[in-house]
Amino acid sequence: MPEIIVDLPPTFKATEVDAVLSKIFGRSRTKSIKDAICIKCEDTDLSFKDELSVKEYSISGLCQSCQDSIFE
Repeated sequence: MPEIIVDLPPTFKATEVDAVLSKIFGRSRTKSIKDAICIKCEDTDLSFKDELSVKEYSISGLCQSCQDSIFE
C-alpha cells in the first residue's frame, strides 16, 4: 500500500455532530485529527491507500484500518 501522509485540517462539522462523535468515541474528532491519531483506535499510523481515504480521515478521523473495517 502506498503511503500517503495526511496534510488536511479537520473538515467543518456542526457543533452537534462533533458532540455526537465525541460521545461515541470518547474523544474530540477535531483534536484527534490535529494530534494525528485515529479517533476510534488511537493509532498513530496514518498512512492511507489513496487520496479518498485521506479525505475521509479529515471528515471522520478514522485511520485506514478503521475505515476498512467500517466501510468495506
